[in-house]
Amino acid sequence: MEDNNVNNTPDVNGQTNNTSQNSSFETTSTTSTNTNYNSTFQPVNKPVKVQHSSSFGKSIVIPFFSGVVGTILVLCLAFGSPLIRNKIFNTSKTSTKTDSIETVVKNPTASAVNLSDYSNTSIKVASDVLPSIVGISVKYNVTSFFGTSEAEATGSGIIISEDGYIVTNNHVIASENSSSYYSILEATGITVKLYGDDKEYPATIVGSDAYTDLAVLKIESDGLVPAQFGDSDSLLVGEFAMAIGDPLGMASSVTTGIISALNREIQAEDGTVYVAIQTDAAINSGNSGGALVNAEGKVVGINTLKLGGNGVEGMGFAIPINSAKGVIDQLIEFHTVKRPALGIAGTAITEAISQRYGVPTGVYVESVDEDGAAEKAGIKVGDIITEFNGKAVSTVTELNRAKNQCKIGDKATIKIYQSKSKDYKEVTVELQEQVIQEGESSKETTQNSKR
Repeated sequence: MEDNNVNNTPDVNGQTNNTSQNSSFETTSTTSTNTNYNSTFQPVNKPVKVQHSSSFGKSIVIPFFSGVVGTILVLCLAFGSPLIRNKIFNTSKTSTKTDSIETVVKNPTASAVNLSDYSNTSIKVASDVLPSIVGISVKYNVTSFFGTSEAEATGSGIIISEDGYIVTNNHVIASENSSSYYSILEATGITVKLYGDDKEYPATIVGSDAYTDLAVLKIESDGLVPAQFGDSDSLLVGEFAMAIGDPLGMASSVTTGIISALNREIQAEDGTVYVAIQTDAAINSGNSGGALVNAEGKVVGINTLKLGGNGVEGMGFAIPINSAKGVIDQLIEFHTVKRPALGIAGTAITEAISQRYGVPTGVYVESVDEDGAAEKAGIKVGDIITEFNGKAVSTVTELNRAKNQCKIGDKATIKIYQSKSKDYKEVTVELQEQVIQEGESSKETTQNSKR
């Protein structure tokens, strides 16, 4: 392909020389130099004649001092302006981060260095955290039309103490389930495998809580490597994340990604709603109970579930570690989670029901426990709870979340709509301890459940 440019360089006679040249693939070399320029140009080696006359002050001194004064004024104005001064001297993190991004985009070599740093971060985090992650195997009996057989499920866990305490998901160890074709009975045995160790350690359940999907196990072993907890409240969308666990029987697997979103409300198959961290780090069956860690190798979440189905990719969720700490402590100390209770069973009044019957959205009270907190405050069957401590509640989940922010013995202000009188009323309730029947986990479902 040719790029034809017209050369309009004056020739030796001052005439324009119109020639064409191909500059795409050729280099130009000069074999002779023509110094016969016309009077318009001066040769660079011609001595300059300096004229000494009375105009020296005007042509040299005055412009010189004018330039000095002008420079001083410009500098004073520049450094006197906060905007310009900040532009010159500002070395904030934001500027550094922006400069770093621009460097990576414009310089492939810099990009390669950053990729190396990313790789080194992943290697360091994996090597630090893997010794704190365990594989969990649960054996249970399954009954069907063909009789009873033994099955096995797997999951992951996180070592939280040197003497063998391990946190995992409740659904990893709570295997009771049923359908029209089979029934899964209670687990008959739980074993744990440590990192780099094929030995199976028998585990006992210290405590479990289906509401938060957390459980604590204990194995008899010393000198274990506990994981370090980070601060899930300080997470930022887009930052580094690594999921570690035993997915699909592949022991000690790591996957990397980012924090995709925070405070996601996700509803599990059993109706329980979780407020979770979303990540695109691959989470598969068996990752449940494993760790979601940050670039410092600190646990910021406990992997719990993922969204599946056609067209779904890279949507996993973890329980924030900050919300899990208190539950873990209670499970170790009390073997259950002590929560405040209203002493009612209720269900949500949806927008459709509200419009149909002319009542407000809220939680419809279906039953009231005898001598419970609600009964003592005057709440009756048929009332609709619309606010808890000044916050509107339209579902059982919202009521439950607001209630669980209180402690046992706290007094809460509840606004109710009385269906019979069609009037609103505020009552004060002294929250009691939730009573868990023997054999039950501290489970609170999203409807028709005790509060």
